[in-house]
Amino acid sequence: MMMRALFMALVMAFATPAFADPETAKPDDEKTESKPVPDPVMFESKHSGVFGGQKIAYHVEAGETYIANEEGDPAASLFTISYIRDNAGADRPVTFVFNGGPGSASVWLNLGLLGPKRVEVASDADADDGAAPYRLLDNEQSMLNVTDLVFIDPVGTGYSRVVGDGENADYWNEDGDASSIAEFIRIWITKHKRWNAPKYLAGESFGTTRAAYLANELTTGDVDIALNGIVLISQALDYEGSTSVDDNVYSYITYLPSMAAAAQYHGKAGQGVAQADFLGEARAFARDEYGPALLKGDRLSPDERAHIRDRLAYFTGLDPVYIERSSLRILMPRFQKELLRDRGLALGRLDGRYAGDEADDIAETPEDDAASYFVSSAYSALMNQYLSTDLGVEMDRPYMVSSNEAGSQWDFDDKAEGESWEPHYVNVGRQLTTAMRHNTALKVMVASGYYDLICPFFDAEITFGRYGIPQDRVALTYYQGGHMMYLNDGAMDALVADIRTFYAGNLKDARPD
Repeated sequence: MMMRALFMALVMAFATPAFADPETAKPDDEKTESKPVPDPVMFESKHSGVFGGQKIAYHVEAGETYIANEEGDPAASLFTISYIRDNAGADRPVTFVFNGGPGSASVWLNLGLLGPKRVEVASDADADDGAAPYRLLDNEQSMLNVTDLVFIDPVGTGYSRVVGDGENADYWNEDGDASSIAEFIRIWITKHKRWNAPKYLAGESFGTTRAAYLANELTTGDVDIALNGIVLISQALDYEGSTSVDDNVYSYITYLPSMAAAAQYHGKAGQGVAQADFLGEARAFARDEYGPALLKGDRLSPDERAHIRDRLAYFTGLDPVYIERSSLRILMPRFQKELLRDRGLALGRLDGRYAGDEADDIAETPEDDAASYFVSSAYSALMNQYLSTDLGVEMDRPYMVSSNEAGSQWDFDDKAEGESWEPHYVNVGRQLTTAMRHNTALKVMVASGYYDLICPFFDAEITFGRYGIPQDRVALTYYQGGHMMYLNDGAMDALVADIRTFYAGNLKDARPD
């Protein structure tokens, strides 16, 4: 989710003067040199496979779609991969898919969950992907028997880029991102004659943030495109609940049940207690006791403080002395390093099942995310191999699986024009509410992993109980995995089954009472 980008955006807003340096200011009539606008490329190929028990013949369109600026000139090139069933009718459903970051290409949901091919990595999270060769498997779980799939790489990711007079800054913000992707969707459904077909969005992590503001754009923008459903994987609608930093009191509440899940998984807490019962206890404690205690702060009585300390030790598996020294507030990065410190291991952030062996055993926080580097090399290598061999794509630039530049330079300041500036967390909850209330057929599925230590499952429960989101059109589901729960084979099977149920029109809400 790259919350560091939010922090840097805030820092730069304070650090940048409101006037131009006369030494470097440019005349108004001086324009940045335009980038070339070569003809867009499109690579087409034919394939077949067995998906959902059905033999499906399909073709792939992998290539560029140009997005025009206000003057009607090409300003951005979106590279997308469309999997289209042969002889699909005008009412064939289509799903537009993207990952998050911001700065991530759609490789993860493509080769991890929904696409016709799947990267093989260790399901039990006990081994990293090592070095090539890796294995790309047929994905019989793909949704291609139910819906066409269009994977979108936003500007600066994959092969997507600005062209002509376009600037990255035009698209590395909510408005530019939403308008460019909405325009691509309009172009795609027009080209493929799918205006009257069921339409879905699927996003992961920041991609769920994108899905919410994109749904609002499609609903309230100049061109009305009604959606049938949205699949949110590891939701991040309200960043207050998924930002573990000092003084964000709310985050200590939202993260506590995820800490309990990870501690139980690694044998540090909850032994002999069923997971559902243990996490139910953790939810109740976080909501009913821990939250009020945090608000009392140093005004807790000694007995109250000792009770909260001991209950935190019970749920997190951490030493009561460490919890006391932390003033009853455990930041997630510290928890990652502390839980298995006795084994010299640090938990992964994307998935707390993973544990990496780091050289510095006395550091306060992990040096990296084991859940990322245990799988990223395989995905990067196989995506590039798949593009060039199976899909016949030949490009003159690298495929950006993850763009640090796009992530670090993303403008999170979404204030309305004319508003005074002040720090705030990203929150698109109300935009999803607007989309759902303008379109009473729109349904939402929210998938959460118990061991996701970035986007906690308890935050999903709290978020979707607020903002006026219609409860009867939301289904929350849970899986034995992390941020990318589909890395666990069993969790992937359950997730795909739930998505199929959702597409069939049967909501399956698994929230505890």
